[in-house]
Amino acid sequence: MTKRIIGWFLLLPMCIILIVFALANRHLVKIGFDPLLTQPPLVPTFEIPLFIVVYFFLILGVIMGGIATWVSQGAERRQKRHWRNKAKHMQNEMDAAKSLEIENAHQNSNLLESN
Repeated sequence: MTKRIIGWFLLLPMCIILIVFALANRHLVKIGFDPLLTQPPLVPTFEIPLFIVVYFFLILGVIMGGIATWVSQGAERRQKRHWRNKAKHMQNEMDAAKSLEIENAHQNSNLLESN
């Protein structure tokens, strides 16, 4: 519950700031991908509102950060998978040993009863 309240106290002001930013930066900016500034441009330019450019790169940064984090944690996930499989294998061995012990106990009790 505390995490949720703290999350709202962080998320709500951030959303308000983003909305105010979008309203304040509605003017058009020219976007072009022609580094040589040739006339006429090799790649056509287009005009879009500034806040869309900023939001696009903000979202792109979040996605790239998530991918970088996921890739950097690959060794940890692999190690966790290894130890999980090893624990499962050891649990299977322990279960097999217990069932063998129970089977031997039954055989021993049958031998004692027959004598």
